[in-house]
Amino acid sequence: MRKLAICFFILLVCAQGTGAQDAQRTLNNVYKNFLKVKDYSADANIRTEIPFLKMLPINAKVYFKQKDKFKVVSKSIAILPKQNFDQVYRLFADSNAYTAVPQGTEKIGEVMCSIISIIPISDTTDLVLGKFWIDTKRNIILKSQLTTRTNGTILAEYTYGKYAEYGLPDNAVFTVDVKKFKIPKAVAADINNTSSPKDDGKQSKKGKIYLTMTNYVINKGVPDEIFKK
Repeated sequence: MRKLAICFFILLVCAQGTGAQDAQRTLNNVYKNFLKVKDYSADANIRTEIPFLKMLPINAKVYFKQKDKFKVVSKSIAILPKQNFDQVYRLFADSNAYTAVPQGTEKIGEVMCSIISIIPISDTTDLVLGKFWIDTKRNIILKSQLTTRTNGTILAEYTYGKYAEYGLPDNAVFTVDVKKFKIPKAVAADINNTSSPKDDGKQSKKGKIYLTMTNYVINKGVPDEIFKK
């Protein structure tokens, strides 16, 4: 009986180890997919639905260049989570910085996704916990949920078009914690403005940011000067 228990324990540990390895392999494949993008530019439309804050939709130009250069250029103030989709992929770059934990599967639309959580090894990072719903056939993220120290929990849902092979979405919807999400100082005053509606407890504690990306130009070169302006 003792030998049987020991054998069962060994099999359980091996199964858990295999699951973690498969989860890490999935994340590696997603990151490799995104590495196909050396740089890109795109037109962006940003629409916000944040309680106490009224903003018209904003048109902007988005620029990215490996490994971590990202810039939004617009005539008005653009509100986007720091953890945009480029940065989400960046979380997978160093597999030694986190532990990957398989969490089963779940269907999003018609796609069966693998759910994988990552737990940072260091307790000094802004990220506390990351959870990802991954289409393993196309190696893309369909949904992510990041719990951070500075911005609370940020849920992101992505839809893709013809640039799915690069991991670049056509649309993204971010759901944020209103009280924890950091917005630019220039618009922060609008939330606390005395003319703003009072919080009667019925106001939603969640805000949404809608991002639509069009006219991608991929791997055609983006000058470094753009990121210095």
